[in-house]
Amino acid sequence: MTTTAVSVESLRAGEQRTAALRAEAAVEPDPVETVATVSKTQVIAIYGKGGIGKSFTLANLSYMMAQQGKRVLLIGCDPKSDTTSLLFGGRACPTIIETSARKRNAGEQVSISDVCFKRDGVFAMELGGPEVGRGCGGRGIIHGFELLEKLGFHEWGFDYVLLDFLGDVVCGGFGLPIARDMCQKVIVVGSNDLQSLYVANNVCSAVDYFRNLGGNVGVAGMVINKDDGTGEAAAFAAAAGIPVLSAIPAHDEIRRKSANYEIIGRPGNTWAPLFEQLATQVAEAPPVRPRPLSQDALLGLFKGDAVGRGVVLDPATLDDMCGGLQKLAKPSLEVHYDPS
Repeated sequence: MTTTAVSVESLRAGEQRTAALRAEAAVEPDPVETVATVSKTQVIAIYGKGGIGKSFTLANLSYMMAQQGKRVLLIGCDPKSDTTSLLFGGRACPTIIETSARKRNAGEQVSISDVCFKRDGVFAMELGGPEVGRGCGGRGIIHGFELLEKLGFHEWGFDYVLLDFLGDVVCGGFGLPIARDMCQKVIVVGSNDLQSLYVANNVCSAVDYFRNLGGNVGVAGMVINKDDGTGEAAAFAAAAGIPVLSAIPAHDEIRRKSANYEIIGRPGNTWAPLFEQLATQVAEAPPVRPRPLSQDALLGLFKGDAVGRGVVLDPATLDDMCGGLQKLAKPSLEVHYDPS
């Protein structure tokens, strides 16, 4: 084959490649998906003051949801590791952190069956925390979620994942669901007392702060526990722009059965309608951006005889601080340099 023939053949091949590329470029791309992507699983973080009744509320709520045919995973994220105690009749659940440490020391891998347990359709686990004085609780939460991700957390098929978080602290690991958009919505548990509403307001402030940074988490509402009818919690919810999802009364039967680790949120019993309504509200309430209150506005929800009124802030002086002994001027230790 002559040089001229080779050149002609190469030219034709080049033209064919060009034509093929043009034909490929002329093909219209697939249409852009316009339907919003909706996660099948609702991840809901529940916050509240320690001892306010989050674990009681969640144990009964998760049990009712499971009885209604929902697949529910309850994760305790409180270092006290008491979220699942009522669900399991007072039995302690091995925590993820302690199990992980034990397995690691033995050179073994953690499996789902080591840390997740079931009762009547509810799946439950505890993240746990370090021993007192031996570590950071927030860091323990982060470590626990890292392990959950290794176990396939994002592939699990649940309708609801309920996270029980200590609300007294909303920083570090305890603020993880809000800061990293790990949940779709937050629920606060409070009562008609200043301290629990102070915590609820802090949680609302955290949600509002991360919304300012582009976050998507909102507050779905408040559960009022041990409601005595005085109305401060409802007034707070109205002022913060969040709905009241349920008001659980301060009833002696509820107190006694909770103390005996009994589930009261069972279909057909006295308190079933209360938790059936709460289950519906938790599922359907949209996440909203709250309006956190100022400290004065929060105090203003309570009567004057409860928090005091008319108190004037009287500034202290150095003489006050020294008990009136600061009479003589003491030489200064400040060094002055000669400009020359």
